Amino acid sequence: MEILVLGGAGQVGTELRALSWPEGVSVHAPGRAELDITDADAVAGALEARDYRAVINTAAYTAVDKAESDVVEAWRLNALAPAILAAATARRKIPLVQVSTDYVFAGTKPDGAYAPDAPIEPQSVYGASKAAGELAVRTANPRHAIVRTAWVVSPHRGNFVKTMLRLASERDVLTVVDDQHGCPTSAADLAAALGAIALRMAGDEAAPTGTFHCVNAGSTTWSGFAEAIVAGAARRGGRTVPVKGIPTSAYPTPARRPANSRLSTDSLTAAYGIAPRPWQAALDDILDRLVGPVQNGRA
Repeated sequence: MEILVLGGAGQVGTELRALSWPEGVSVHAPGRAELDITDADAVAGALEARDYRAVINTAAYTAVDKAESDVVEAWRLNALAPAILAAATARRKIPLVQVSTDYVFAGTKPDGAYAPDAPIEPQSVYGASKAAGELAVRTANPRHAIVRTAWVVSPHRGNFVKTMLRLASERDVLTVVDDQHGCPTSAADLAAALGAIALRMAGDEAAPTGTFHCVNAGSTTWSGFAEAIVAGAARRGGRTVPVKGIPTSAYPTPARRPANSRLSTDSLTAAYGIAPRPWQAALDDILDRLVGPVQNGRA
């Protein structure tokens, strides 16, 4: 069985390539130079060249602030590419697993987590382009799973964990936003969920379709996440520095951030039996890889 992974150089794509896939499953993850997913003819040719049983699309324009001025490119990668993939996979009756984001929501829900069927109201170019990609997938390929996620971190590429570790080594105090709430998500855990969904859809035409959320269990603020990162690094011999919480208004950005990015994973558990572990445990695994094991037996 062959599975096509797009965006293989990103955080989630890297973890998908590193997954322990079942015997007989092979993953092909072409780079951008090998396959331009905004080229309909190229995508059609790629799907004809191999007998793919599922496609997982993790490729996206993720520079949230830059997207505000780079509108065409953001929509090209986040909306046009999924439309092309959905149409091409539908023609060949191949299930498509499309990764999306918490940014499709306004983020103004006063408390609790967003369910997959909650009304969307993107507040940025990035969020709007990802919402358009979702719509394209829903309308073009009935055998789809749209998987929204948030606050993705890993030992790879640039992300919040790596940034906080670097800043903690350079500064005496970290100032981090404390009024945005969300669910930190391990790219490895997300990749494992995407792989399980793709394999189920590839082997079972009656596998659940629709929109799901996949984030690690529990929630925190960015400042709370930073505190956990610094504390975890300190247990591994890193430098301890205080984290000072600041309001979003003190850290203006071109793109509006959701104040509430919490996502409910209940439907994912009901449909696929996937119950993500707490984000703290996932963070420990990442810190083990980036910093090293806990020292002197401290947990």
